[in-house]
Amino acid sequence: MKLKGNVHYVGVNDRNKHLFENLWPLPYGVSYNSYLIADEEKVVLVDTVDVCYFELYLKKIRNVIGDRKIDYLIINHMEPDHSGSLALIKQHYPDIILVGNKKTFDMVEGYYGVTGERLVVADGDSLNVGHHKLNFYLIPMVHWPETMVTFDSTEGILFAGDAFGCFGALNGGCIDKDINTDIYWNEMRRYYSNIVGKFGNPVQKALQKCSGLDIKMICSTHGPVWEENIAKVVDMYDKMSRYEAEEGVVIAYGTMYGNTEEMAETIAEELSAQGIRNIVMYNVSHTHHSFILSDIFKYKGLIVGCTTYNMNLYPEMEALLSKVAAREMKNRYMGYFGSFTWASAAVKKLCECSQKLNFELVGEPVEMKQSMKADSCQKAKELARAMAERLKADR
Repeated sequence: MKLKGNVHYVGVNDRNKHLFENLWPLPYGVSYNSYLIADEEKVVLVDTVDVCYFELYLKKIRNVIGDRKIDYLIINHMEPDHSGSLALIKQHYPDIILVGNKKTFDMVEGYYGVTGERLVVADGDSLNVGHHKLNFYLIPMVHWPETMVTFDSTEGILFAGDAFGCFGALNGGCIDKDINTDIYWNEMRRYYSNIVGKFGNPVQKALQKCSGLDIKMICSTHGPVWEENIAKVVDMYDKMSRYEAEEGVVIAYGTMYGNTEEMAETIAEELSAQGIRNIVMYNVSHTHHSFILSDIFKYKGLIVGCTTYNMNLYPEMEALLSKVAAREMKNRYMGYFGSFTWASAAVKKLCECSQKLNFELVGEPVEMKQSMKADSCQKAKELARAMAERLKADR
């Protein structure tokens, strides 16, 4: 598909994979985006695709350039879903020049053992390929150390690697103005929170580095090509990387027989009674953590609770909180509650977990023995009121 001038989309869709990185569900699939600049003088390929789709990928390339050779392969990101076809491309186009930075080529050798001519670029370097002038900017840790972006100053196209990407295969067209983008906004937040979320400071540095570019189109390696919604996409990444959030509360709970769930429901009802409209509830055993993490990125408030299990946290709650801690989020408010039958542990362990998070604690923790009674019900409501008051103080 032609994007602009001599620039073509040659990516592929994966509607078969269930888990991205064997971790994150793909209810809408995922795309692996690659781009071809068929300049009159030189042909440039920007990133490749997952090796499983190489035959289709090669067919798409040849539909654009026929028997012409590819002069350059620009490697913005070495993760195998984008570099996986590198060795096979090299077999079909043996004279191709690989373009990347020093850290790129450390990984090229480590993954694929590919040799041959290469162009090592530094931050701010450029490459003229005829009509098109390409500029390279290093954006380390968005979200690997070798990541960079390529800016085609002739067409105003930013080839952004994984930056501004999202889950979701492309259904027909690839440019945002030509397709219904409704599914991609939540999938962008879920992608960011799970894949990139730890690296807020590097993302901020990357945004600042690219802020002076006259960008007319963003070509990420996952999801739609952004043209009509560039401002919205950049704003989302800016807010997520600064850990800004909306007023609302995520209640995540682990329950075995329904008693802890009853406490969670009581907290939710009181939050609503206090005027908090955005409340989302998750049973951590029923909903994949990637969706919960996405909403924790979206909303300011988090209340977690679980039953004691083998003198420890309920396992799914422990797993969720370890993922939250790994993302080093900021600017969030947290409360917690727990239950036990004969030996208390959940609340103590939740306290230990909270100390690893950079969240502001609100309200008093609530501990329930066996089942809901008047005192635990009252304390649960007090926790909800404390969270509501803290959120409304930001209005």
